[in-house]
Amino acid sequence: MATGNKRLRQVISLDSELNKLQDLDVLLERILTEARRVMNADAGSIYIRDGDQLVINYAQNETKQAELPEGEKLIYKVFKVPVDTSTASGYAAATGEPVNIRDAYRIPENAPYGFNPSYDKISGYKTKSILSTPLRTNTGEILGVIQLINKISQKGNVIPFNKEDELVLMHFATNATVALQRAQMTRAILLRMIKMAELRDPKETGPHVNRVAGYSVEIYERWARLHDVEEEEIERTKDNLRMAAMLHDVGKVAISDMILKKPGRFTDDEYDVMKSHTLMGARLFINKQSDFDELAQLVALNHHENWDGSGYPGHIDIESGTAIKTDPLGNPLGKSGDEIPLFGQIVSISDVYDALRSRRVYKQAWTEDQTLEEIEKMRGTKFNPELVDIFFKVLPSIQTISSKYSDPDEQTA
Repeated sequence: MATGNKRLRQVISLDSELNKLQDLDVLLERILTEARRVMNADAGSIYIRDGDQLVINYAQNETKQAELPEGEKLIYKVFKVPVDTSTASGYAAATGEPVNIRDAYRIPENAPYGFNPSYDKISGYKTKSILSTPLRTNTGEILGVIQLINKISQKGNVIPFNKEDELVLMHFATNATVALQRAQMTRAILLRMIKMAELRDPKETGPHVNRVAGYSVEIYERWARLHDVEEEEIERTKDNLRMAAMLHDVGKVAISDMILKKPGRFTDDEYDVMKSHTLMGARLFINKQSDFDELAQLVALNHHENWDGSGYPGHIDIESGTAIKTDPLGNPLGKSGDEIPLFGQIVSISDVYDALRSRRVYKQAWTEDQTLEEIEKMRGTKFNPELVDIFFKVLPSIQTISSKYSDPDEQTA
């Protein structure tokens, strides 16, 4: 029992760590990572329940990850499974009970669930032991499922999960579910704020801001690792950045409908008013209470600045709106290069990529090739060249996020 007690202490100590995370996606990825670590599982996935289906949110596989170049992330297919007894994960969600399979290829014929080997054939990976555990609230509601694959022994062999593993993972899932409920509430509050913006500007949809936020986290994480940022700081920043990026255009709630919803080109005066959404958004976070407020203000204010200094709102005092540095005509001088905060630069690339790939009332969606060509063209003018390089390196992950948060009313080419 010594090993079991040690692992339970690990699980209990993780409780406070999980509760520090506020963003839903960052939390889900961390839950899966820690579950695999505590259980010594080679692979796994985490699903969130959506009605009568389970939607995969994150998948990890240490064996396949090791085959990739350093810094690359494993790309997984976004798919859904029914909440029924036909699969191990579906059974766990449908019944609220864990499923422990010793060998996926030797499931007894009388078992209610089965195993689809097609994913193994596609990936070249051999699934053997499986442990699926529901994420169940104290009221009995099933929020999702953690599924771990291939427990690894101290000698490096794949072995079955045992009864002790079931108990430890159930305890972990209970703690994780509390953090998950809180993160879902935070996400709901953010999406309500986005909904207010969407009432004013139909482009500001939940899927759009989730995509921009997801892209931004991928770009930041790769940048941070290239710059040897400490792991703890990366995790903390990812959490705040994802939420802040969702609110990048929240200042549009202050813009008149006559301008915001105008189908044609803006006049110069209308464009000046439109540009003020950056300042209006930043002002929402003047009374900073946390690192999130600080980051959200930076993103809202700076995501339309350009690397060559041609963007807006430029060097301006947030509270008064007066210029701090001016051009010869007395207009605020645009920030350029490293004067632009990193997180504004990152969200800028993410926002432009998603806007180009999305259909609008005034334009069709650009193709992926057209969009990538345009991003490359803006290297050194609109965008930081280093971040453009990083964008292309993480493009497979960005495309996965695009699929994950696709908008049925916003078709892309």
